[in-house]
Amino acid sequence: MSRYCVIVADRSRARFFCLDPAAAPGPDTGLRLVEVSDLVNPEASLSGRETWTETRSGRNMARGGGSAHGYDDHRESHAEEFDRRFAKRIAEGAHDLLRQYRPRRLVLAASSHMLGLLRGALTFPAGSNVELREACKDLAHMAPLEIRRHLADAGLIPARASRVTT
Repeated sequence: MSRYCVIVADRSRARFFCLDPAAAPGPDTGLRLVEVSDLVNPEASLSGRETWTETRSGRNMARGGGSAHGYDDHRESHAEEFDRRFAKRIAEGAHDLLRQYRPRRLVLAASSHMLGLLRGALTFPAGSNVELREACKDLAHMAPLEIRRHLADAGLIPARASRVTT
């Protein structure tokens, strides 16, 4: 059982961590952030040409060389749906994390847009005593030590030198 679990996410990747006691004594004592799983959003890594038949949106030439006219091909709503699907997959991963590690606190760190999508996708079972905390910051591409430092500075997880008894 870990008392703290952390999920950092952006539109292309989500990483799942638990805060566990460091195995070896020395300067790296205390709790360490251990990555337990991750998810990748394949739709976010596709180029415009792989996603859309036309790489540019919004203007077309009229037949016979007439003036151009604008149109909306709803790319923003499609991209939003890709993000919503990924947030749902992250929520499913969060449920697995909660079931396996039974933390007291779950920390979500993501951009404001992704946090909004995760709030809508993430539900807790009845009787769950998990405290949800949020950091409106994209930390998904940082090393675990950097993530830990940012979250500890924000007061969301214990500082490096402290120990938490389980």
